[in-house]
Amino acid sequence: MKAFILAGGFGKRLNIENIPKPMYEVAGKPILEHNILLLKKHNIKDICVLVYHLPEVIKNYFGNGDKWNINIQYSLENKPLGTSGAVKNAEWFIKNERFFVIYGDNYTNLNLSEMLDFHISQNSKVTIALFNPKEALNSGIAGGVIKITGNNVIDSFIEGRGNSIEGYVNAGVYILEPDILNMIPNNAASDFGKDIFPELISKGIIIKGYLTDSFVLAIDTKEALATAEEIIQKEKI
Repeated sequence: MKAFILAGGFGKRLNIENIPKPMYEVAGKPILEHNILLLKKHNIKDICVLVYHLPEVIKNYFGNGDKWNINIQYSLENKPLGTSGAVKNAEWFIKNERFFVIYGDNYTNLNLSEMLDFHISQNSKVTIALFNPKEALNSGIAGGVIKITGNNVIDSFIEGRGNSIEGYVNAGVYILEPDILNMIPNNAASDFGKDIFPELISKGIIIKGYLTDSFVLAIDTKEALATAEEIIQKEKI
């Protein structure tokens, strides 16, 4: 099993300019490292990090992954391609096998093994980790309204800030079958939440929602960082 980590963010809202957003440290480690350790915990050791802003900072820190006993490769965008565009740009990394996509500036304890078991059991083309914003601990999430029907089929996916009062929220972790890459345009910017997932739903392609009560913290504000630090300290205790 392989995984992409989206790590091209700027971190403007955190007022950081000299490092990529996923390299901001939480509890003594870059957020990106926490995500890599989560993947390793669930035996996912072939990782492609999708980079754009200050890529050498990430490459110099992680190298080829030997320090963590994993394999890390990199895909560089020459221009911003969005979440799905960046994955399409690194299509060479996937050899006709399903894969994870993880947002590198989120911090979560999501059970990736259970999510994978769910995906396989549902025979799904795409599985999206979802949480209820009224019940799961979360912060900094852009929002959106995601509605599911029976058997966890997603029938409405609207990405956008401030719309998450009702419905579930995208946790930024996906499992996709390789043929989905054929539905992402080449050499063009596109976004999973705003472009690809709504289009798949409109075409009748089944997308399943994996419901989780894990915490999901988007590290895009100082408040979210403080919350993440507090949670990590509690986990250590």
